Amino acid sequence: MGVEGSAAVVADEEKAPSSGGELLSTRSRFRYNSPLVQVTLIGLVCFCCPGMFNALSGMGGGGQVDPTAANNANTALYTTFAIFGILGGGIYNILGPHLTLAAGCSTYVLYAGSFLYYNHHKHQAFAIAAGALLGVGAGLLWAGEGAIMTAYPPPNRKGTYISLFWSIFNMGGVIGGLIPFILNYHRTEAASVNDATYIGFMIFMAAGTVLSFAILPPNKVVRDDGTRCTNVKYSSVSTEAAEILKLFLNWKMLLIVPASWASNFFYSYQFNNVNGLLFNLRTRGLNNVFYWGAQMVGSIGIGYVLDFSFKSRRMRGFVGIGVVALLGTAIWGGGLANQIPYTHDKLPRKLDFKEPAFAGPFVLYFSYGLLDAMFQSMVYWIIGALADDSQTLSRYSGFYKGVQSAGAAVAWQVDTHKVPLLSQLIVNWSLTTISYPLLILLVMLAVKDENKSTEENPKEANVIASNKDTST
Repeated sequence: MGVEGSAAVVADEEKAPSSGGELLSTRSRFRYNSPLVQVTLIGLVCFCCPGMFNALSGMGGGGQVDPTAANNANTALYTTFAIFGILGGGIYNILGPHLTLAAGCSTYVLYAGSFLYYNHHKHQAFAIAAGALLGVGAGLLWAGEGAIMTAYPPPNRKGTYISLFWSIFNMGGVIGGLIPFILNYHRTEAASVNDATYIGFMIFMAAGTVLSFAILPPNKVVRDDGTRCTNVKYSSVSTEAAEILKLFLNWKMLLIVPASWASNFFYSYQFNNVNGLLFNLRTRGLNNVFYWGAQMVGSIGIGYVLDFSFKSRRMRGFVGIGVVALLGTAIWGGGLANQIPYTHDKLPRKLDFKEPAFAGPFVLYFSYGLLDAMFQSMVYWIIGALADDSQTLSRYSGFYKGVQSAGAAVAWQVDTHKVPLLSQLIVNWSLTTISYPLLILLVMLAVKDENKSTEENPKEANVIASNKDTST
């Protein structure tokens, strides 16, 4: 840091003074400037925008009978997301939360609108262009979200706050799954969702854009013990460019790469080739309710393990990774048994939720959602344990989302080119499995038991001393 325009990062232990020199009141954890309220707000923003996007994607093919347009739109989306996910942390550090989050949220509305247009005209160009723009916006939104979710909470309760965010966010997928289920309930033979479904998604996404202006910058957020999250002056373009480039040589980030790549790679397989191929339209909407509901359960469960299972933070990390690895092996093993009977050339009959045969594939799809939340919450917890200041964590989160999106861009094209379904499952299972020992190594080498960041920088101590109490 230490250059003009870079952030003056204040240590977690610094007390937050009011304008009168006294500590800010922290008597209520429901204060507007508390981490609890702010993490809840960013959860609601993501409930409205990516939560509804997840429900739309989870329908398989964006709710269309032919998934080609959605696959190509998602490829464009995740290609630009890969770039702006990495750049997003730096942009957030320069612009702050309001501009960054609002700009990101607005692109979700356009994306849902493009499928409303496609419902009538069947032209892919608009959907693909909207997907590319959404990739830019999603990169900004998720970099900001990552900084807020990992930097605002107290260091010893990051797992709890991550699970709180993940539960609220995935409630968007639950409500979003109910929209197509209810609006298409009597269309048992329909292949594409109706216009009202897309309009409903757009209304929620527009509300999320407005709500993003309620998020406070990190220097305004005060924890219950009176400490500020981070006291910052906005960074400069040159500083952020240099810091982002350093991420590609940061050994901690390199150990996270396989987990990042894997964490969205399986979506195209699960959405299109499990939910999309095995179930009829209204049942796909119902399945989404439970898929994203399972994510709420999974995030709460792994959040408890990562915060409360042992006194040692490193031990909690090891146990959390072990739990996810064991559960993941069992679930992907069940997926293998489910996949063997059908292929692209031997498609199954589509099931309705009222049929007895629905139960087995439904439990599998529910379990995929459970595992997704546990896997990603685990990775976010590890990232949050590597540092405490929001600027570093916004870059780390942006790098994670960038690599994640690059993997997703490849995955959607893998599906478009009709790679054998069994091969897709094996690749997904292998990618997640490879990541576990690397994450264990990262926790072993980089996560400390005490509540200190491993990113402490002696130069920053001098900056703190000269800038203490200067920001408002």
